[in-house]
Amino acid sequence: MSRVQLALRVADLDAAVAFYSRLFDTAPAKRRPGYANFAVVEPPLKLVLLEGGAGEPTRMDHLGVEVASTDEVTAATGRLADAGLATRVEGSTTCCYAVQDKVWVTGPGGEPWEVYTVTGDARPDLEGATSAELSAVAGDGTCCRPEGSAADARVAASCC
Repeated sequence: MSRVQLALRVADLDAAVAFYSRLFDTAPAKRRPGYANFAVVEPPLKLVLLEGGAGEPTRMDHLGVEVASTDEVTAATGRLADAGLATRVEGSTTCCYAVQDKVWVTGPGGEPWEVYTVTGDARPDLEGATSAELSAVAGDGTCCRPEGSAADARVAASCC
């Protein structure tokens, strides 16, 4: 199974979680400091919410395709490289409070895209915790953007 991922940076994470819970009639699949994600069945969507700066408008952070296995990431990497796209592979990286294998490409407008699979959970002890001070445990935020992309400049303190 694969599904499209949309990662949004939001100013008020609690309000966004409440809104998207009602919009998609589902609770977050994961809730950690500065982070929430929804595994929406219909339409198939992985919605990721990243805590941004207070008062900032919601904006697209990055896009992705979640796939079922590392083999699918490897196949995507080959297909994308064969299509002439510059790829950046990350294996066993911790991002979005998960261990992931992924490949990044950058769209013509500078939009970062990842094809990824989750291979394990990271920091399950923080599930349900929402204290902003704890968000630094997720990493430095660079895992959510392809290196050298225009999106690099938008890195915040918490990771996706």
